[in-house]
Amino acid sequence: MAAAESKLLSNLRLGDRTVDIRVENGLIAEIGTIGAGDIDFGGQWVGPGLWDEHVHFTQWALTSQRVDVAAAASALDAAELIRPHVSPGADIVIAAGYRDTLWPAPAHFFVLDSVSGVVPVVVVSGDLHAVWLNSAALERFGHRGHPTGLLSEEDAFAVELAISDVPDSTADAWVGAAAKAAASRGLVGIADFEMAWNLGDWTRRIEAGQDNLRVEFAVYTQHLDRAIAEGLRTGQRFGDLLSMGRFKVITDGSLNTRTAYTHDEYPDGGRGQLTVPPEELVPLMRKASEAGIQSAIHAIGDHANTLALDAFEATGSGGRIEHAQLLSESDFARFAQLDVEASVQPEHAMDDRDVTDALWPRRAGGCYAFRSLIDAGATLRFGSDAPVSPLDPWLGISAAVSRSRDGRAAWHPEQCVSRAEAIAASTHATIAVGQPADLVVTELDPLNCSAEELRTMPVAATLLAGRFTHGG
Repeated sequence: MAAAESKLLSNLRLGDRTVDIRVENGLIAEIGTIGAGDIDFGGQWVGPGLWDEHVHFTQWALTSQRVDVAAAASALDAAELIRPHVSPGADIVIAAGYRDTLWPAPAHFFVLDSVSGVVPVVVVSGDLHAVWLNSAALERFGHRGHPTGLLSEEDAFAVELAISDVPDSTADAWVGAAAKAAASRGLVGIADFEMAWNLGDWTRRIEAGQDNLRVEFAVYTQHLDRAIAEGLRTGQRFGDLLSMGRFKVITDGSLNTRTAYTHDEYPDGGRGQLTVPPEELVPLMRKASEAGIQSAIHAIGDHANTLALDAFEATGSGGRIEHAQLLSESDFARFAQLDVEASVQPEHAMDDRDVTDALWPRRAGGCYAFRSLIDAGATLRFGSDAPVSPLDPWLGISAAVSRSRDGRAAWHPEQCVSRAEAIAASTHATIAVGQPADLVVTELDPLNCSAEELRTMPVAATLLAGRFTHGG
C-alpha cells in the first residue's frame, strides 16, 4: 500500500476544539489552526479509526450469501424461510443465523426434511458452534443415522469448513465487498480469527488490491507448528496492512448451544463442554509463547474463564481471553494481574439477554460484566465476532454504553461503560502528531448523542494512513 500524498483536513471537531490536521506519508504531521485545506469537514467530529478485535471475516462474507433465518421464532419458522430457496436441481442450500434456545420445540432433521428430503440443507447457528442438517445433508457430511440432525462444536466446525470451500476468486470478491462495507462504518482494522491459513489468504487479497483494512491474522492449533516453523511472531508485519496476531484456542462452547463450560448446571443438568482441558492447554500456550506468539483463548463459561486464567498464570505469558462472557467475582482482578486483555463483544449482550436470564438466571449479573472488568483494572477490546453479530463497531459501542436495544429497558445497567471508554476499546491509536493517520469522521459527536443515534452513526469519512477508504 503506497502512503497517501500530503493533504490538509480542515475544520474538524477534536474534543472541545476545532482543528485542522495535516497528513504526510500516512502519518499525522500537524494538528492546530493551519488554514484552509484540501477538504473542509464543516466541524464534524474526528476520532481514531475503529478496529474490530474479533471477526471471522470469510465467514462474515459468506454469510451475506446465505439464507438469513435469524428472525425465526421456531424450527418451523426457519424451515418456511428456507423453503423458497430450495429447488429440485440445487446442489445444496445453506442458511445461517438460527438461535434455538428459546424455541418452543427443538430443531430436528425431519423439520428440514419437510422442506427437502433430497437437496441437502445446512443451517449454521447464530453463534457458529452448531449446525442443523436435514437427512440429505447428514448423509453428505458423514453423519447418517444421527438422531436429531443437530451437530455441535468440532462436528459443526467440520461441516462449516466444508461448506465454506468455495473458489478463492469467489470468496475474495465477497471479502472485498465486505471490507468496503466495513470501511464505510469507520473501520480501519480487524483481528481475523478465521479457521484457515490466513497469512496466505490475506497476502493474496492484498496483492490483488484489497486495501480497505489493516488485518491481524490468527492461527489455530492445526497451524501452530507451521507458524513456528516459518518463524511467525505476534506483531510481525508483512507489508503495511498485514500483521501476525495471536494463537487461538477454543476451550469451551457457547451459551446458545448450551456448551459453554460453567460452574453451575444448566436447566437440563449439564455444565457444558470443556473442549481443551488444562493439561492440553498449558503446553500449547507455552509452546506458542516460547516462539513469540501470544495466545488468545476462547472462554465463555465462568469455569472455562477460570481455567484459561489459570493457564495464563501457569505459563507466565500475557495475552487475551476471547469473549470472557460469564465471570466469577474472584476472576475480575486476575485479568490485570496476569496482563490478560478481555476481548469482548458488547452486541452479544443484547442478543443473549433473554437466553442468559433463562439459562444462567443466578449468574446474569456477572455476564458481559464490562464495568466490573474496567473497575478491576482490566483492558477491554471490543469486537463483533461477525457473523455472530454484524460487523459494525457502532452497534457494540452503543450496546456497551446503554445495555439496551429496540427500546427495551437497560439490562444490568450497572455494567454500562462511558462513551470514552467504549471508543478507547474500539481503537488502536490516538490523534496525535506521529500517529498513523487512521481516522474516522462522523456527522454526530459520539460523546454527546443518544445510544440509538450511536447505533446508526452516520460516518462521513474513513481514512487509512491518510488515504480515504470511505467518503472524501
